[in-house]
Amino acid sequence: MDLLLYLIMMVLGLVGSFFSGLLGIGGAIINYPLLLYVPSLFGAAHFSAHEVSSISMFQVFFASLAGVLAFRKKSKSEPSVVNKPLVLYMGSSILVGSLIGGFLSGFLDGEIINLIYGILAVLAVVLMLLPRKGAEEPKAELSFNRVIAAVSAFLVGIVSGIVGAGGAFILIPIMLTVLKIPTRTTIASSLAIVFISAVGGVLGKITGGDIPLWPTVFTVIGSLIGAPLGSKVSAKMDVKALRYALVVLIALTAIKVWSTIL
Repeated sequence: MDLLLYLIMMVLGLVGSFFSGLLGIGGAIINYPLLLYVPSLFGAAHFSAHEVSSISMFQVFFASLAGVLAFRKKSKSEPSVVNKPLVLYMGSSILVGSLIGGFLSGFLDGEIINLIYGILAVLAVVLMLLPRKGAEEPKAELSFNRVIAAVSAFLVGIVSGIVGAGGAFILIPIMLTVLKIPTRTTIASSLAIVFISAVGGVLGKITGGDIPLWPTVFTVIGSLIGAPLGSKVSAKMDVKALRYALVVLIALTAIKVWSTIL
């Protein structure tokens, strides 16, 4: 039974991170329902909401770490568009928020964590349907509202830390539409910010407990395989139709979660 469980966890990590790399969205919004429902569907394990959020948080940490390392390698041959003040303000705020969220999740009822995921899933559907508008070229001197940047990142960090997410699917629209950050700068800087968020979330989960060790390890292994594959495929195909299909999938998941809560 353990062998079946580990195989399932590796496949789930691979599938979730593949679509994450393919569509450029946070892997947790896909992985959370997969981890919550699929293992129990096969009779391999039944994870609580606390355990699912912990597994998801570790997966996000290692996936974002791999993304940061890949970006650093790529940036050696290309000019960097990461904005350091933006990363400093939003990164420090999201770090504190995700630390708090990851720690608080250990004290929250499983239904509350599912409720927060349900709200985030609805929000993800809305944000994925909105056109991503932003200036295309990075500006030499980037100005942004530091208060809005810090407060929004802190709030995103709290809810992301609770459900085990990095928060990219919320951060990117905020950076593009509210803070008016150019697109290339948003994509490059959000990667660093999400990694910082994942660091805080992991530390919070460690202090909060409820971490199933080996299922987490195999999920991480799968995610490290899936994310690079998704990124490579995305460069060679039009993923617009697939994005809308994923919107439907997340919407159905949200309905399933809400029906369980209500």
